[in-house]
Parts: sequence; C-alpha cells; structure tokens
Amino acid sequence: MAETTRDSSCVYTNPDAPVEARVQDLLSRMTLPEKIGQMTQIERSVASHDVLTDYFIGSVQSGAGSWPFEDANSSNWADTIDGFQRSALASRLGIPIIYGTDAVHGNNNVYGATIFPHNIGLGATRDPDLVKRIGAVTALEVRAGGIHWTFAPCVAVLGDPRWGRCYESYGEAAKIVSEMSSIISGLQGEPPEEHPNGYPFLAGRNNLVACAKHFVGDGGTDKGLSEGNTIASYQDLEKIHVAPYLNCISQGVCTVMASFSSWNGSRLHSDYFLLTEVLKQKLGFKGFLVSDWDGLETISEPQGSDNRNCVKLGINAGIDMVMVPFKYQQFIEDLIDLVESGEVPIARINDAVERILRVKFVAGLFEYPLTDRSLLPTVGCKEHREVAREAVRKSLVLLKNGKNVDKPFLPLDRTAKRILVVGTHADDLGNQCGGWTKTKSGQNGKITIGTTLLDAIKAAVGDQTEVIYEKIPSKETLASCEGFSYAIVAVGEPPYAEMRGDNSELTIPLKGNNIITSVAEKIPSLVILFTGRPMVLEIPVLEKTEALVAAWFPGTEGKGITDVIFGDYDFEGKLPVSWFKRVDQLPLNAEAILYDPLFPLGFGLTCNSG
Repeated sequence: MAETTRDSSCVYTNPDAPVEARVQDLLSRMTLPEKIGQMTQIERSVASHDVLTDYFIGSVQSGAGSWPFEDANSSNWADTIDGFQRSALASRLGIPIIYGTDAVHGNNNVYGATIFPHNIGLGATRDPDLVKRIGAVTALEVRAGGIHWTFAPCVAVLGDPRWGRCYESYGEAAKIVSEMSSIISGLQGEPPEEHPNGYPFLAGRNNLVACAKHFVGDGGTDKGLSEGNTIASYQDLEKIHVAPYLNCISQGVCTVMASFSSWNGSRLHSDYFLLTEVLKQKLGFKGFLVSDWDGLETISEPQGSDNRNCVKLGINAGIDMVMVPFKYQQFIEDLIDLVESGEVPIARINDAVERILRVKFVAGLFEYPLTDRSLLPTVGCKEHREVAREAVRKSLVLLKNGKNVDKPFLPLDRTAKRILVVGTHADDLGNQCGGWTKTKSGQNGKITIGTTLLDAIKAAVGDQTEVIYEKIPSKETLASCEGFSYAIVAVGEPPYAEMRGDNSELTIPLKGNNIITSVAEKIPSLVILFTGRPMVLEIPVLEKTEALVAAWFPGTEGKGITDVIFGDYDFEGKLPVSWFKRVDQLPLNAEAILYDPLFPLGFGLTCNSG
C-alpha cells in the first residue's frame, strides 16, 4: 500500500537524486487513481481546489480565449496558476501540475505580450538562429505568467495551402521545417552534446517545456482538409512528415502531441504503429505523448460515441496524457475500469506516468512549482519587441518591384509630399496578428498592445509628408489621385484557425482584389498582403500594381515592415511555399516535372539586386 504521508527522506523529494530514481520512487508510492490523475489534463475553467486534489490532476491548460478575465495580464495569470499549483501541492504526494497553453507565436493568449510572425513567415526568414532567439523570448514571457509548457512548435510539412492551419507550418519542404525546429532549443534551452538522444531536456527556470506537433502527417491531408486523411506510403510519410521530428527529438523535446488527422484511414490517436513503434521505439522519444483537445473522441465513428472504447484504443496505442478537457470524471472512471478489467495493462499506465513524471522532474517543477515574478518586466519589453521587429523584416517576401525591371518602385520615398494608405489591414492589429491571438480564431481591432502598419508609416515618413488613410478608398479620393505620390494598399485574410480556415477558393477576402485594382489603376501602388498562405492573384492585380509584398501574419511589430519598404533594410525573405497560379493546380510539388507555379518555392526579390 502506498504511504499516506510525504517524507523528506523520500527519494523523489531529493533534488540531488537521479531523475530516474526519483521517478521510480514516486511511482512506487502511487495508487491507481493517482496515476490516472497524472494522465489527465483539464481546462482552466473546470479546475478547482477540490477537483485538483480529489482527482490528483496532473495538468491544467487554457483553451485559446480562456482567460481569468478579458485582457488579463501576466501577473493576473500567475496569480491564477499559482493558486492551482498550491492546490496540487496540497494533495497526498504533492505532485505539481504542469500548466500548458498554445503560445504559438509569442504568449498570444496574454494581453500585452510580444506577438511574433506566424510560422509561415518565420519559414520565409530561413534563419534558424533568429527562430531560436524567438523561442528564448517566448519562454521568458510565458514563464512570467506561471505557465510551464507550450503546445508548440507545429512541425507540419505543408502539402496544400487550402489547409486552415497553413500558417502554422514553416513551409512545404521538410528541410525548412527541420531547420526552423531550432525554436525548441530556444524554448527549452540547448542540451549539451553528451545529452542522451530522445531524453527530455530543460535548461532551467527561464525555459519552457516545448511540444512538437502534430504527430504525424497533419500537413499532408488530402485536399488540405483539417483533421483529414494523409494518403501516403510509409516511406513517403517518413521522408516528408516524420523527418522534422528527428531534429526535435535530438534537441530533447519534452512532449509530442498526436494529430487529429488519419494516415491511410487510420486515426493517429489510435495508431499503435506510429505512436509507439515509430515515435517511442524507433525514434527513441522518452518524453510524454499528449492527445489533442478531446482527441480520443475522434477515434470513433461517429465522433464522441463509445468513449470507453476510445480511451482503451488511445491509451493502448501510446497516448500518455489526455487533453480531456471537461469530461475528466468520465475519462478517469473509464480508465480505472479498463485497467481493473485487464483491457489496459498496468504496465502501459506505469509507462505513461513514468514519462509524465520524468518531464516534471526534468523541468524542475518539484523544486520550483510557483511563478518567478522577477520575469514579469520582460513581458512585451522593448528588447523583445525588437526581436519581433527583426523577424518581421526578415519574413517579408518581395514578389514584384516595378512594372519594368529597369525602374524599381521600392524603396519608397519617405519624404513624398502626400501618401494614400488604404485597405482592411492597414490599421487593424488583430488582422495583422491573425489567428491564435487573444482567441483561437483571432479577432480584428486593437486586441493587444502593438504597432499597426499605419502607425509605422506615420512614424517613418518625414515631417512634411501628409498621410491620408481610408479603410475603403472613396470615389472622391480616387478622383483626386494626382495629388498622391504613391499608395500603400494593405489587404488580406481576416484571422482564422483550424477548420474555419479551410478554404477551397483562396481568393483575397473582403473584396481585396477590387480594392487593389481600384487604387492601382489610378495611383502607383505598393500592395502588402497579410495572409497565412499564398492567395489567388488576379491578372489585373499583377499587371496594375507597381510592387507586391507577402507579409504573412506579422504580429504586433508593424515597424518591421516600414523598416524595409522605406529602405532602411533590404528584403531577405524567400517563399517557404510555392505560390500557385490557380487553385486547380493544387497541390503543387516543387520536385514534380510539371511544376508550374506563379512564384516558385524559394522565390524572393531584393531591392538591390532585383
């Protein structure tokens, strides 16, 4: 029978004892309900002192848009999470929770945090060192709010831009994605050379547990459907979609998240071959594998039916921690019953709990369970915003510069007498940041602290320059076009995430093409596209515009754009994904004989060399 009290002589409470000895000592003291509690992750809104202590909950998370209250800052978050942690520590064995969040481009759920370009933009930088620094900045800002774990990075290799999570991918080539996984060494710290491959690593209290996701093939689904089916041989799956995980595991990534998608019709959440034989055995991953949100429910048809069987299949396939997030009581009851009936072996439970405890010990949660409030001043600080501004600069891809090669349009003259700025994305921080900002699908408007493109333009131009802004250009303004030296047109996609972003047409929303042509046929125009992927560029847009820039979803630091368009820095970005001519070409394959994009993978002009 497990002991009823904690003892300072227990091996697991000794910070100097080897991690594996601490894991085995603690595991030997745990009851079955305590073990299954560790495998359970619940949502913040249902967490309470009684729930955390009565069910021995191992993890709590915030769904996107789930805050203590709207516009809660990092100090408010720390108060909330430390409260949960104190409850967990009051349980019989005092096992701390690990608190998780979707900090996928900065601590994007928290008001005032630094928001970086989404991954598609970072892929355009081709700069692993920059991405590593972004990881280190993100870790500080997330840890400042008491959070220990981010569900990032997404290392999906993009197969089709119709996918609603396109912008969460670093690109369509496994090599690009693998290189950008350097963010893990920024988030978690860089392991020493002698660190065992596959063993989880965390450098210290200023670092953040990372999660490589979504294992595996999520970016390769047929027609780009979210949670769809990736049709591929194992050889192709390994070459394309498994490949980035090798780099993640070599960096000591602590956790991996299973994908909602299927591989050749087999749901990933119940695929023993991929989750256990490939990930854990072949690749040697020693951290823990977490489900996606209610991921076990996706195993059954229709989804959500026969929960008990879903739990059985998912746990036996190799899922270690289950993101329930609300039906935790049913999950715990089902899993206890499955173990007692022999349908889930106790060895599988022990393996899952060992992995979870290993990460908690490696992360130092037993020694430092509460927030380090000294990190609070780092949130949204000037130094961090400068890193984000650099990332914006390097992510911009110049697609066109002048109707004639001999007459480049950029850089713009910052001393021009009169400038017209128009478009749905020129003065909208929410549109500039995209999805997974404040809420899952994002919001438009001034949703956090940052600098819009219009703010940045006004700050960049000369004192004598008049900047006229109209969200939608008026007939009167267009009729008086002779008075403008040039126009800057900012259009693109509104924020979205996951299934809501699946798009079979990929035309510029909000009448974007019409806005572009109405201005460009009257005034020499630079068009800046704020999108999570390539979009259909109609012939009039390509012909009438003087210059065209892909800015992706750049985040809060709009001055990174003006740094480049006014010539303080040159363009450096290269397309991380092929830019198609027509949707009926999709999916494009850069290695195919009949590859015929509008702009190929790797394309990107510069002002200096064209």
